[in-house]
Amino acid sequence: MISMTLEQEIKEKGRELGFDAVGITDASPIGREHVEHLQEWLRRGYAGRMDYMHRNLDKRIDPSQLRKGAKSVIVVALNYKPSAAAPAVGWAPPTASIASDKLVGIAHPTIAQSAIEPRGKVAAYAQYEDYHTFIKLLLRELASFLSVRAGRADRYKICVDSAPLAEKALAVRAGLGFIGRNHLLIHPQLGPPLLLGELLTTLPLQPDEPHEGTCQNCDRCIQACPAGALQPDGFLDASKCISCLTQYPSPSEPAPNTHGRLFGCDECLLACPFHQQAPARTNRQFKFHPDRAALDLRELLALDRRTFDARFADSPIKRLGLDALQQTARACLQTAEDRT
Repeated sequence: MISMTLEQEIKEKGRELGFDAVGITDASPIGREHVEHLQEWLRRGYAGRMDYMHRNLDKRIDPSQLRKGAKSVIVVALNYKPSAAAPAVGWAPPTASIASDKLVGIAHPTIAQSAIEPRGKVAAYAQYEDYHTFIKLLLRELASFLSVRAGRADRYKICVDSAPLAEKALAVRAGLGFIGRNHLLIHPQLGPPLLLGELLTTLPLQPDEPHEGTCQNCDRCIQACPAGALQPDGFLDASKCISCLTQYPSPSEPAPNTHGRLFGCDECLLACPFHQQAPARTNRQFKFHPDRAALDLRELLALDRRTFDARFADSPIKRLGLDALQQTARACLQTAEDRT
């Protein structure tokens, strides 16, 4: 019997826990090209309402500053592409990408139907339980396995999106894919519908080779963006991005036109050719709620805080809060009424 290396055991354990891909890199700072792109992005004001992106820049580019003594970073990816048996059905304006409809089999009701019961679309990842909690629990199990297998009390830090960490740049370095023109990590087999998590550890591990793929000449995501947030020069203007605007609304500014999208936006993801080839999710422990694909706008506007908290207790939408959700719901309702 051929014995596995510790790195191979880590990857096998990660897949056993339910992750779709696992890669390893060291805890050194991210590459200069990523740092310079981030700095220029901030300088241009493309962070929009994400003020937190201007803070902790030193930690964001250097994982070792998040966990003292960190030597390695284990990067995990969870595929969240819904199966064809549970398509996201909901209202969308006539300007929605035809190519996107063909990719996932979305059935759009007519404008007349929309007027009867106008709904706001919810991004696919938010139709699941809160991935922050789900991935953290799995990473804790992986950390426990690692400590036992290594035979030493390891120090680690779990990061899932909210930590100041350039996770996509680290995922590239860990061999999990490349950053596409849609600014999503694209795995060559799993495509872009991926949720990422990181385990920073003081264990020295053999790193994987970085991924060197590119989008080549494809610009379908740029063409599909309803708000023109994806710039041809490779930058994302988050001040226009519907996903950012619906997740970070401003109480002091009028709600923008989100083109019928209530929470998040999948258009650049759906337009990606890698998404067409990607398999549906396999982790059935990750709870999926297809009824959250398109939410009744008038019903949302009638919710009180207690009902909202109970209904979205396990959802990423809960983090947004009732007031912000209703602000966007009103904008979506106005868009629906204007089109009737």
